[in-house]
Amino acid sequence: MAGARAKEFHPAFEEYCEAIWELREDEIDVIQARIAERLEVSRPAVSEMIRRMEQEHLLLVGNRITLTETGMALAERVVRRHRLAERFLTDILDLSWADAHLEAGKWEHVISESVEIALARVLGDPTTCPHGNPIPGANYEAPDSYPLRAVPVGSAFTVSRIPEELEFTPGLLDFLEENSLLPGHSGVLTALSPDGTATVKIDGKHVGIGSFASERILVIA
Repeated sequence: MAGARAKEFHPAFEEYCEAIWELREDEIDVIQARIAERLEVSRPAVSEMIRRMEQEHLLLVGNRITLTETGMALAERVVRRHRLAERFLTDILDLSWADAHLEAGKWEHVISESVEIALARVLGDPTTCPHGNPIPGANYEAPDSYPLRAVPVGSAFTVSRIPEELEFTPGLLDFLEENSLLPGHSGVLTALSPDGTATVKIDGKHVGIGSFASERILVIA
């Protein structure tokens, strides 16, 4: 990620590029309504910001909103710094998932390139954030994962990834961390209701997981 100094943009532009990048990562349609939901702002505010970002050549608007090459580079820089910050805050400072996510949202805008490089070095060049999401610019190789609800009842699984969409669900990160639904932890799917609600046994206890989360938590066999 080193090289010529990247152009600086207003933090609001960084937030929008990051949100668009993450929505695309989670395979969610990138439209103004989804951006408004993710950033918790009004649709008129999103429309105005999208117009300004078009003028800055950060994105293109058609049936879906897409990042330009400049917008993509900015998004990947911000996402990389956010996920490295989360790693530092959880692995070194022992913050909770939820607290680290909130703090990293502040750090991502002020971390310089030299600090970014130092963080990666101190952390041993991690390939994912604490939730298993890939760090842009790292040598990440995606495992053959699938949603938790696709696990056959009675079968074992290992948590692989908690997508960004779940990180923005109020209270969910605390719930997942408290109940050991962490990347690398293994369990067994003990029941699955018709609506997708799952019950798992993990780290010696039974945990119920609603359909919204069970459709999105990614696991491996």
